Amino acid sequence: MAARSNARKRAFQILFEADQRGTSVQNVLADWIRHSRSDDRQPPVGEFTMELVEGYAEHVARIDELIATYAVDWDLDRMPVADRNIVRLGTYELIWLDGTPDAVAIDEAVQLAKEFSTDESPSFVNGLLSRFKDLKPSLRRA
Repeated sequence: MAARSNARKRAFQILFEADQRGTSVQNVLADWIRHSRSDDRQPPVGEFTMELVEGYAEHVARIDELIATYAVDWDLDRMPVADRNIVRLGTYELIWLDGTPDAVAIDEAVQLAKEFSTDESPSFVNGLLSRFKDLKPSLRRA
């Protein structure tokens, strides 16, 4: 698996853990970094993982607002935890991270949904992130 794909997977795991624990992603990220430094069996937390987590944290309120607005018939709190965090991560990367092509950001999120969520999740993630891609110029300005 490519390094950036692994970084996305780790970022998703950090967001998922923070959601489950009811704590901030910054706290979980700090825990992961601390564990990787004290336990040789834990892989280090890479720069791209940190960039994704910290970028998400910077825009968390806007990201959740966008998801709540555009996820038709889905309340954010009732959305499966994996889907919610995959879409959060994908939304950050798609809208605010200029170094990733839109198609790559969407495809990587769909791959995470295939690996970590339900059979219906990949199409849900693809549909919502594709909508954000179409609206990206206006979403970024807002």
